[in-house]
Amino acid sequence: MAKIIPQATILEKYFVTSTLPTQWCPGCGAGGIGHAVLQAIERMQLDPKKVVLVSGIGCNGHFTRHLRLDDLHVLHGRAPAVATGLKMARPDLEIIVIQGDGDAASIGGNHLIHAARRNIGITTIVSNNYIYGRTGGQYSPTTPKKSISTSSPFGLEDPPFELCNLMVGAGATFVARGTSYHIIQLIDLVERAIKHPGFAFLEVIAPCPTSYGRKNPETGITGPQMLQWQKENSVSIKKAAHMSEESLRGKIVTGILLDRIEPEYSAAYAKVRQRAQKGGLA
Repeated sequence: MAKIIPQATILEKYFVTSTLPTQWCPGCGAGGIGHAVLQAIERMQLDPKKVVLVSGIGCNGHFTRHLRLDDLHVLHGRAPAVATGLKMARPDLEIIVIQGDGDAASIGGNHLIHAARRNIGITTIVSNNYIYGRTGGQYSPTTPKKSISTSSPFGLEDPPFELCNLMVGAGATFVARGTSYHIIQLIDLVERAIKHPGFAFLEVIAPCPTSYGRKNPETGITGPQMLQWQKENSVSIKKAAHMSEESLRGKIVTGILLDRIEPEYSAAYAKVRQRAQKGGLA
C-alpha cells in the first residue's frame, strides 16, 4: 500500500476550483471514487496530457467536468465504445472510463461486454449504487430483489446482474471489486487496474442515500449509515475463499477477482494493419 497524497495537492493540481461545489447529494459515493482515481493517477505520476477520462450520463459523469484532465462526456451507455475508438486511434493514451451501474449494465451493457471481449486496453470503473440515481430513481440491472424504487414501488422481482461475474464471462482480463468505505483498498485497486495491460474492470459498491437508501433502509438511509453497512457486509476475497456459500450470501466480496495477461486489442490490431499494408490490401 502506497502513501496517500495530501488532499490539498490533489485539489490544486487536478481541479478547476471555479466549478465547485459539485452537484452530488450529501453522502453520494461519487466523490470517494473520484478521489481514488486522482490519488492513483498522482501516485503513478501519469502525464496529465496523456490521461483521458470518458464518462457517461449519470451522477458519476459529472466528476470529469471539474478536472484539468481531458475528458469526453458521451451518450448514455456509450462510454466503452467511444473509449475503444479513442484507444485504437491513440494507443499511447491512458483511458479511464467512469460509469454508473445503469449506464454500464443496461443502456450500455452491449458496449461493455464487447470492450471486455476484445481486451481493449482501457480501465472501466463502475459505481454500483443499485439504482438510476440521476434519472429518477428507477431500478437498474444491479438493484437487489425486493428493493423499492420509483419503477418498482411494490418491490422488485427481477434478479440482479452480478457485474464482476458478467465481466469474467465476457473475457475481461482484470476484474476487481471495492467499496466506497474501504477507500485505501480502493485507491490500490484503481492503480492496479490502470497498470493492467488490457481491459480492466473495477466495480465499486457506492452509497446513494437520496434515490436508494431512503426507500431501502436495510442498507442504511444516510450516507454514513450506508458506509457502515458496507463495512459490516464486506469480505475480502482471501477470507471468502474459506467461507461457505451460505455464509457468503448477501456479502460483498472485495479485492482482485481475476488478473491474467492476454494480447491487448489495439496493439494486436496494429499488427493486422501492418500485415494488410504489406500485402497491398490497405
